[in-house]
Amino acid sequence: MEQIFSKLIFKTNGEGLTDITHNLNLFIQKSNFQSGILNLTSLHTSCSLTINENADPNVLKDLKKFMKSIVPNNCYTSLSKERKEIYYEHFQEGEDDMPAHIKTALTNTNLSLSFQEGEIILGTWQAIYLWEHRFSKKERIISVHIIGSKS
Repeated sequence: MEQIFSKLIFKTNGEGLTDITHNLNLFIQKSNFQSGILNLTSLHTSCSLTINENADPNVLKDLKKFMKSIVPNNCYTSLSKERKEIYYEHFQEGEDDMPAHIKTALTNTNLSLSFQEGEIILGTWQAIYLWEHRFSKKERIISVHIIGSKS
């Protein structure tokens, strides 16, 4: 068994989901690993990692719309009987910053996945996505830890 630690940089196009599956498989193969465990960690507090469907793009659109409905910008409505509007106190980096932190807290910043024959084991319709929660384009760093057998 061998292991490596590395960092991969992904550029996002702003708010939305970016399929990073192919890039991760390439990294495993270029590192000459055959089988093992891949641990991914987002080094940011306003984006996340998720596994979801890669066949119908409407799934990703619906996920994005649902997340916006439960985590609105600027303020949210309390669940109390009074239904009071509560404004975010953290807004110094823009109206999308605090909602991005909440979205990250509700999702994943870390994934652990098995791989065989240099390919991550996923279901037929699954892909690994970097979910950008900020409006603008960002450069995101994902920490990669692989433990496994080399070719």
